[in-house]
Amino acid sequence: MDKIGRYEFMAEPFHCDFSGRLFMGHLGNHLLNAADFHSTARGFGMKYLLGIKRSWVLSRLAIEMTEMPPMYTRFQVETWVESAMRYFTSRNFAVVGTQEADGGKVYGYGRSIWAMIDTETRQPTDIYAIDDGAIENWIVKDKACPIDKGGRVKMSDEAELVRTIDTCYNDVDINGHINSVKYIEHVLDLWPIAWYKEHAVKRLEIAYVAEAHGGDQLSFYREKSGAGDDAEYCIRIVRTDGTECCRSKVTFVGL
Repeated sequence: MDKIGRYEFMAEPFHCDFSGRLFMGHLGNHLLNAADFHSTARGFGMKYLLGIKRSWVLSRLAIEMTEMPPMYTRFQVETWVESAMRYFTSRNFAVVGTQEADGGKVYGYGRSIWAMIDTETRQPTDIYAIDDGAIENWIVKDKACPIDKGGRVKMSDEAELVRTIDTCYNDVDINGHINSVKYIEHVLDLWPIAWYKEHAVKRLEIAYVAEAHGGDQLSFYREKSGAGDDAEYCIRIVRTDGTECCRSKVTFVGL
């Protein structure tokens, strides 16, 4: 079995926005599905882990796109493990066109960091305890992922409170906490449709700090950062009790 997994998806019409291109949230789901397909086929996927009271949780994700796949476009998500340590592993992605018109075209890349947790204690657990450290056999060191790793999102106390929302049934995932991609969708909803008629998401980073659960309220604080032509914003998400759940950085490019 190849160390690199390749999985085909399509930009289905109802997964696309008003511009006819794939929503970033749905792309995020495709990346996470590809990660699960890859890990499951190689013996360390969610189905197996849940049976031994373990689970993968996403710690960081960075997605950088040249463009989003248009409606009805078929594309592949390539994914591979770049490195592994005791408590964290790095996994990369490439979004590649497969149709005759765009075969081999790279739409963008992703970088992610995952932790393995004990589902009872919710604490990190040793990745190398699974199948005598078999994940080491799947590490790919010679495939490039030419985007920056996610960095620390720095924000001041002057960040503006933009919105507070309730979390409900559709926000909660198999781990019992707010779904990783739902945070991304809520972040991108901080800008109106009129903004997206003039801007596209070039890069999105998100770092998950603490869990939130269904019924929690989430407050979104936003602050503009950076300079130049690209519009860059930092976002802090805080749950009901004041605990910071995650931070995000979104870079837009003008259309």
